[in-house]
Amino acid sequence: MAGFKKLIFIQIISWLLCVLVGSYFISVSFDHAISNTQKNAQNNISKYINKISFSDLSAKDLESSVADGKTFSSFTLRDFQGAEVFSVNTPTDLPVFASFIQSSFNSLRPQFAVNSAADIKIEFTVNVQDLAEQLQASFITLILVSLILVIIPVLLMKSIFYRLNKNISMTVADLIDVYIEKNRASQDLETELDDSKLKKLGKDLVPSFNRLSYFLKSKHEEIQNAALSIKQEAYKDTVTELGNRNMFVEYYEKNIENNEQSTFGSLAMIRCSELQVINQSRGYQKGDEYVKGVADLVKHISGTYAGSQVFRINSSDFVVILPHVPLKEAERFGDNLQSRFTQYQQNQELNSVANTGIVGYEKGKPLGELLSIVDNAMSMAQSKQVNAWHVQRETDLLNNVSAGFGNQNWRKVINEVIESKRVHLVMQNIMPLGKSIKAYAEIQVRFKTEDNQSLPTASFLAMSEKLGLIIEIDKLIIDSSLEKVKSRNLSEKYFGLNVTASSAHNDQFVIWLERRLLKDTHIASKLIFEVSEFGLQQNIKASKRFIDMVHRVGARVTVERFGVGLTSFKFFRDLKPDFIKMDASYTRGLEDDKNNQYFMRLMVDLAHRIGVSVFAEGVESQEEKHIVETLCLDGVQGYYIEKPKDI
Repeated sequence: MAGFKKLIFIQIISWLLCVLVGSYFISVSFDHAISNTQKNAQNNISKYINKISFSDLSAKDLESSVADGKTFSSFTLRDFQGAEVFSVNTPTDLPVFASFIQSSFNSLRPQFAVNSAADIKIEFTVNVQDLAEQLQASFITLILVSLILVIIPVLLMKSIFYRLNKNISMTVADLIDVYIEKNRASQDLETELDDSKLKKLGKDLVPSFNRLSYFLKSKHEEIQNAALSIKQEAYKDTVTELGNRNMFVEYYEKNIENNEQSTFGSLAMIRCSELQVINQSRGYQKGDEYVKGVADLVKHISGTYAGSQVFRINSSDFVVILPHVPLKEAERFGDNLQSRFTQYQQNQELNSVANTGIVGYEKGKPLGELLSIVDNAMSMAQSKQVNAWHVQRETDLLNNVSAGFGNQNWRKVINEVIESKRVHLVMQNIMPLGKSIKAYAEIQVRFKTEDNQSLPTASFLAMSEKLGLIIEIDKLIIDSSLEKVKSRNLSEKYFGLNVTASSAHNDQFVIWLERRLLKDTHIASKLIFEVSEFGLQQNIKASKRFIDMVHRVGARVTVERFGVGLTSFKFFRDLKPDFIKMDASYTRGLEDDKNNQYFMRLMVDLAHRIGVSVFAEGVESQEEKHIVETLCLDGVQGYYIEKPKDI
């Protein structure tokens, strides 16, 4: 395009030069023609008047012959004394270009002629109208012809340029099509374009395209690396650095479900049984450390199996894929996990660590179906004992047509706990932060199997809720706690008991609890029932009936896990609790979180105005305890204050 513009510029300059040169030569020719015309006219007139005298001259005939102005534009006759005999003036306007040339060259001038007797004197100016018109026509012809000569090459070049550009575009398009076709089947870019087809298309373009190909390859690799880095970040669990659920799903679909080759192996799901308890009692930082510890154990043991993959698919669950490992060998994997989990439990002073469900997989097995089976295996493992594992085989499912086989096993375990009253009670004190402040010790429960092994508390309570047995569990906890207080003569001490919202909202449970507390009124006055804020908010009227009943028998109520729900001042006014216990998420890192400090201070001010004491749970450090004291809370609870201990 730049060359085409240059061509147009050169053509215009050439045209202008041609016009200027042509105009010059035309002007010179016009001047020369006028000079010749004037010279010829003067010679003819001189010859004519030299043959005659003034007396022989017929002035009238001469005047009539020059009056039309075709030959002379002006003609004056004078006698021997110089007197004017007659004068004819027929001026004409010359064309613009001729007038300009005439004025520039001053070609047209008056001419004089005198006879030999000196009695006839003539002054005349030649009429050059015809010459001027010829000059004008020549000039216009010059411009038009030269313009045509200029335009024609431009048009031709434009047409040639268009065709050439089209041919180049088609050649480049063909080259690109060949390049795309070569790289369609492969993920790696081929960089050399040297086959015979490309040479036919345009061998001069191939080197340039090879350079472009190398450039695209480098950019392609950069984009792939960047995309891989982004994908790894998006598919990575931030706590354990393991792949997350998205990476697990992609891996399973690509390498197992949609694998072209036949494949089999074992899949294990490991569930952290104490995560919820640790988050609530020790804080989320300790919870993260616990999850990292479990992840390290799982990675260490699974690392002995070739090609094994470990993923963290949610907050408490890990998945391990053991390619080409039969279920018989997977049982040994379960034993190793249980052994290491038990050792970790003892070192960290935990009630349990994790349970494991194991299933086999094969090519084409849908992921949803496999997860349903392994979840069933997990339920079986949780219902056995602490850190237990269970292998779920296809034959087991066929022999137990009920899809809820794990649920049935849980129901059996929970009923056995209720019938045998296999609960172990521990307590954790709340430290008062003032002399006049009343605090208490929270009673916590551990559930046991027939072999006196601890069951995962969070899973046990969740399954009890799911199977509709939570009310019986709450009754068991309350009965066991009251009997323990009576047998140990602890009636002078205040104790807190956890009650689920499902029980608190159940009318039959409320009636039972009222009757049960009235049997031991001296102990009832020392009890504080803890119910979660979220649970109380689900049914304000039922929550109010429960709290009113508790107050009637002399006991009190704590709203635990406060701050998780959408609390309003109306909530306090209607329910009138005695204590609130701030959720552990507000305590974690409190020394650096100004927003949580502001919120806790605001809640303390509101609660104190209506006579409600505020406790903080999950206190894990001296710094957190110090901030809680400065915020004027009434008590603190957590592993920094005291670990749970036997009553």
